[in-house]
Amino acid sequence: MLGPEMPLAEIEAWLREDDPARLSELWGAADETRRRFVGDEVHVRGLMEPSNHCVRSCTYCGLRAQNAAIPRYRLSTEHVLTAARQAHELGWGTLVMQTGEDYGLTREWVADLIRAIKRETPLAVTLSLGERPREDFAAWREAGADRYLLRFETSDPALYAHIHPPLSPCEPNRIERLRWLAELGYEAGGGVMIGIPGQSYEILARDIDLFRAMDLDMIGVGPYIANPDAPLGCEDALPDGEQVPADELMAYKVVALTRLVCPEANLPATTALATLDRAHGRMLGLQRGANVIMPNLTPARYREMYRIYPGKAGYAETAEATAGRLRGQLAEIGRRVGVGPGGRRQGQSEE
Repeated sequence: MLGPEMPLAEIEAWLREDDPARLSELWGAADETRRRFVGDEVHVRGLMEPSNHCVRSCTYCGLRAQNAAIPRYRLSTEHVLTAARQAHELGWGTLVMQTGEDYGLTREWVADLIRAIKRETPLAVTLSLGERPREDFAAWREAGADRYLLRFETSDPALYAHIHPPLSPCEPNRIERLRWLAELGYEAGGGVMIGIPGQSYEILARDIDLFRAMDLDMIGVGPYIANPDAPLGCEDALPDGEQVPADELMAYKVVALTRLVCPEANLPATTALATLDRAHGRMLGLQRGANVIMPNLTPARYREMYRIYPGKAGYAETAEATAGRLRGQLAEIGRRVGVGPGGRRQGQSEE
């Protein structure tokens, strides 16, 4: 049953599927579902990373507070506004602001920045600033933020605790915060890493089932890429046959299955996917269910400092070069750059 009601056991079976002919059926079903529910437009979101400071100790992430190997930075309001203007000039409909969890970026500073972006441009604003208090989320929504992305990385409580140590014993988890965001009127986005050491096929199938249960507006999934400056490693992996591989094929499967169970959601072909498969990753992701790309607008000298994992694809390319390359690549696969903010299209299936 390749559709929204796919049973959990069938999701897991597809995650384990290796037969090329069967997988071709999966890719085709996902692409057709994408076409019917979100169309042929690929929405381009300009990504800006205003800070790489973080108070968290996530065991997979190079921005973790304990990592002294990277220089830290915070960018100015004008840096972010320059990126917003550039995104608008290139015809992209959204600015995504992504940072570590940095309380040096105060509630008031972020709210003022959102208002400035909205005054100067028609862009939608997506935030991905970590696990902030509900009062921060409310203030930023009131200032005009449209979307908030907070990937929960895994739905398994034990694995989550291992990769994401809490700051305090009683803090709300990311899934609870995603519910706050929906209540506040954001388009709420979650997502997971694929192939985290300790992630079983059953856990990953439950992640996909949770996307469906939460009816998320945006879902970002991408392969786990090890970082030598973070302690999570292969010694945490499960035995052969139980551990989900962190490879591009598994990432394509998760993108396709997510599209099938969440047909209206906006799904990016992520930078992590493009990092593993530099020649084809993004375009294959778009042909297997995705409909969003997020090129980087962070000033070049700071991009390498935003080192969640090493060797990110596209970190040295200018925005103008990216825009030209994307137009050509999208035309080759019969797709086009989307116009406008590209929010979730609810109830607009193109039968």
